[in-house]
Amino acid sequence: MKIYTKTGDSGYTSLIGGTRVPKHHLRIESYGTMDELNSYIGLIWGQEIDGQDRLLLKEIQDRLFTIGASLAADPEKSSMKIPDIHLKDIELLETEMDRMEGVLPQLKHFILPRGNNAIAFCHLARCVCRRAERIVVSLSEESFVEEKVKIYLNRLSDYLFMLARKIGHDQNIAENKWVPRI
Repeated sequence: MKIYTKTGDSGYTSLIGGTRVPKHHLRIESYGTMDELNSYIGLIWGQEIDGQDRLLLKEIQDRLFTIGASLAADPEKSSMKIPDIHLKDIELLETEMDRMEGVLPQLKHFILPRGNNAIAFCHLARCVCRRAERIVVSLSEESFVEEKVKIYLNRLSDYLFMLARKIGHDQNIAENKWVPRI
């Protein structure tokens, strides 16, 4: 199978189900942004981080592929069985954040997004996740999107923030507090 098909040369692509849409369509933007987010998760995974965190990042990457597949399908025409996001996927992120909160100092300030590469990649992924969430919410106003997808993305951005804090804590890197100048 060749990687190039030439079917998208005119600026249109196909959704699962066969519907042709312009490449700027919100559905394409939504799963394209999932792919971008997944790539940033891969950057975090490749850093010197805790093995347990690395295992969860692998699970998150799998979930993002699941979300991408659901977003790539035309909800009106696709008969293909697409994997689902489940409540347990959301609960896993919540459980992990609760665990991290138990070891981290209480958050009493805003944090500037910097530190080492692992911390910075977490913040980049968090920002991309928030953008993905905004695009998916917009898409859901005009077409079907599974509600758990929106919830998962909302939790994931929180998780990525907490992971940045945990990595800093694990590696004794001080948080960069934002102190407003008044």
